[in-house]
Amino acid sequence: MADYMETEDKRSVIKEKLRQQFDGKIVRKDLTKKIKEGANVPVYVLEFLLGQYCSSDDPEVVEDGVNNVKRILADNFVRPDEAQKILSVLRQRGSYTVIDKITVNLNIKRDYYEAEFSNLGLKDIPIDEEYPAKFDRLLCGGIWCIVQLDYEYMEEDRNGTPIRIRKLTPIQMPHVDIADLKQGRKAFTQDEWMDVLLRSIGMEPDMLSYREKWLLIIRMLPLVENNFNLCELGPRSTGKSHLYKEISPNSILVSGGQTTVANLFYNMGRKTVGLVGLWDCVAFDEVAG
Repeated sequence: MADYMETEDKRSVIKEKLRQQFDGKIVRKDLTKKIKEGANVPVYVLEFLLGQYCSSDDPEVVEDGVNNVKRILADNFVRPDEAQKILSVLRQRGSYTVIDKITVNLNIKRDYYEAEFSNLGLKDIPIDEEYPAKFDRLLCGGIWCIVQLDYEYMEEDRNGTPIRIRKLTPIQMPHVDIADLKQGRKAFTQDEWMDVLLRSIGMEPDMLSYREKWLLIIRMLPLVENNFNLCELGPRSTGKSHLYKEISPNSILVSGGQTTVANLFYNMGRKTVGLVGLWDCVAFDEVAG
């Protein structure tokens, strides 16, 4: 019982410090689990939405926020098997907002940029060049975005597509003020900060031994340390690739171990910088395969 009380005290101290130092920037991790079912989106996409609607201690506000986020995901998140249904709704209404992973390519023959929608299955949709110029990661690997689409069929333009992108808002481009973060960090002890870091990746530190905490933090080193290579071996479903795929919008996971030098560094044919040039952290899954 005494241990339980101590744990609760520790938790409330950390929570209070987080509220003081990072108000408006903290998300309740248990809420992501409530919403995650059925939506195959990375955790940071859910947290982006939760941060907008559930940044409060009031249970009613949180409840409303969770329902809002669920509604947004139900209405706007594109499941690959429902792509045709959404395109049909877009055609009927004339406009529709979707949440999808967007990749942009430059069509050299026609000299304009084209967007490809991962789940919606659309290709060759014209996109204003301000977006790839502003968010260069659209050009390499793609990023999750909220996209407002318009549908207007022109009889005279039979070869073109009736779908247009009115507005694109990337979910994956976080703006972290590092000075602000360092300032807030001063209020925490080392052990408290370790607990905060572990909670931020969805782990409950109270359930872990001191050594396990350090091992999980070592897993995060490639996200913060320059030129740091880490090879992790372990059985399936122990969260090895989960961290790089779900937690940080600055890392990309290359599945199956299949990639090329051009894809990683520089593609001379297309004159584009590869993954290593654009992402802070590149992880390979199943590299032995």
